[in-house]
Amino acid sequence: MRGEYKVPGGKLVAVDVQVVDGLMRDVRVSGDFFLEPDDALGVIDAALTGLPESTPTGDLASAVDTALRAAEADGTVPGPVAMVGFDAWSVAVAVRRALGHATSWEDHTFEVLRPGPLPPAMLAALDQVLTEELAEGLRGPTLRFWDWTERAVFIGSFQSLKNEVDPEGVVKHGVTVVRRISGGGAMFMEAGNCVTFSLVVPASLVDGLTFEQSYAFLDDWVLGALKDVGVEAYFSGMNDIASPAGKLAGSAQKRLAGGAVLHHMTMAYDIDNDKMLEVLRIGREKLSDKGTRSANKRVDPLRSQTGLSREAIVDAFEKHFKSRYSTVDSQLRPEEIERAEELVRTKFANPDWIGRVP
Repeated sequence: MRGEYKVPGGKLVAVDVQVVDGLMRDVRVSGDFFLEPDDALGVIDAALTGLPESTPTGDLASAVDTALRAAEADGTVPGPVAMVGFDAWSVAVAVRRALGHATSWEDHTFEVLRPGPLPPAMLAALDQVLTEELAEGLRGPTLRFWDWTERAVFIGSFQSLKNEVDPEGVVKHGVTVVRRISGGGAMFMEAGNCVTFSLVVPASLVDGLTFEQSYAFLDDWVLGALKDVGVEAYFSGMNDIASPAGKLAGSAQKRLAGGAVLHHMTMAYDIDNDKMLEVLRIGREKLSDKGTRSANKRVDPLRSQTGLSREAIVDAFEKHFKSRYSTVDSQLRPEEIERAEELVRTKFANPDWIGRVP
């Protein structure tokens, strides 16, 4: 069996392995990474050979690290081991993929949805519906681009309503407040001022990855799409993407017990920062953490960096995703819309849910 894992911003790690009586045999690690000294590759192979095929990712990585440190200490390998472009964890992920416990992008066909403008609460409800449907086997992995007509604020599942949202600003600007099911921070969204998508994937796609690693892994294609529209971007912190001109985007996730992962991102296109500051309460602590004194300087929108329309940018993102992965165009089914509308009535437009963290 063979498994591969491309480290975001790093190198490809491949593993070939056989399983005999539940144990891994003839493990061979390869790839375009850099490893010194050469003898360390045999140490990695030997560390994995003989382990149960059910060994968790963390234990696989620990076995590799322990073996390499022991080889350094007893002189089995000359000098310290240097792993460049990969690490023990990435080897473990490749092993899990080889054994069929984890999947890769190539193992899935993604449904692409662009359903057009919808009310903000409906957008949040569809996140829950489509994620639950993947967990229930009713729909495949899905990429959905958002469109909306109302001015809205989406707050994270665990954020305090009164600490994040200014009620006077909400009334002044006619803002709809929605609490989403994922964590993360608040998003101020006017029609046409953001590029937002939701990606629903099986948990097997991020098997073995930490939460931080999964953000970079699921957003790697976004860096390629940004490059297509002339923006050189990079990961900043756990769940942000930035360019030399400033922060561009933030991501959030929610994982369901049924084995589905909701991952979504919002990118600034043409945000009115002054209006945003009247609606959101961005505290000094958060500004300090971002290394700036003014929220006006935290975000630089795609419009000024690309000169393209929002529609053109969304088209470019869709095209790039389809060029990398197997996709099929799809539509929302009537029963999905009905299920989402019911959730709007009972949850996402309900003051009890919106204010569940006062």
